[in-house]
Amino acid sequence: MSEKVYLNGRIVAAGDARLSVANPAFLHGVGLFETLRAYGGQPFLLRSHIERMRASAAKLRLQLGAALDAIPDAVTAVLAANELSEARIRFTVTPPDVDTPEGPPTVLVTARPTTGYPPELYEKGMSVCICDDYRQSSHDPLAGHKTTSYFPRLAATRVAAERHCGEALWFTPDNRLAEGSISNVFLVKGGELITPPVDTPVLPGITRALVLELAREAGLTIREQACTIHALLDADEVFLTNAMMEVMPVTRIERHAIGDEKVGPITRRLREAYAARVAAGTAGDN
Repeated sequence: MSEKVYLNGRIVAAGDARLSVANPAFLHGVGLFETLRAYGGQPFLLRSHIERMRASAAKLRLQLGAALDAIPDAVTAVLAANELSEARIRFTVTPPDVDTPEGPPTVLVTARPTTGYPPELYEKGMSVCICDDYRQSSHDPLAGHKTTSYFPRLAATRVAAERHCGEALWFTPDNRLAEGSISNVFLVKGGELITPPVDTPVLPGITRALVLELAREAGLTIREQACTIHALLDADEVFLTNAMMEVMPVTRIERHAIGDEKVGPITRRLREAYAARVAAGTAGDN
């Protein structure tokens, strides 16, 4: 069966989807997107992803109008059209075309089959590297927003792959740990859960927020605080979060082993709690 996508109110074959050459994302990288998973045919935390996009649109002064209101039905339609149960969903919204500024935004929704990352990564842990070429600056107006201006992130993940790593970690110009190219970062030290605060700046991850909620429910001490490279390398455990990774253990940072290269107990505990929330369908957010 050929892939189907939702584009501006219609389900069409992916090969027949057409965007204007005046689309702002094509011309200038202006647009927003969100990626999430569907489990058992149900999009997980969809409302939170929509609200994050809505907040970014307001902050960045992107005129998206009521376009985001169509997303829930569009996601349902795309999953049904592709007969998918376990899926990677992406929705992209761009402002009106530059030659028709009073026109409607563009809304594109795709869904592709996925079972997530390889199971062995969750047992052995992922290796990550330090991003040497880019810095996460609070002076960047796009920091903390999921925009289609994504080339630095893609470039960093390609470098990570060349180094046989699954992710690249970003730091700020004053050498504070920020986030991964496509993930949020958590440390565990002395039984406490530590993560860089949102104003570092980092993307306010939807999975990050859920993991913090699960950690509170588990009675863990949580610290949102600045982290140095020394804190990172000295951590008992390190893990990453995003919608596709869920809770991904990290056991090596380049040549440096974390936790004797074994997945730590708090990482396992939070991964199990995340899986239980997914299985129970009790996120209350769909």
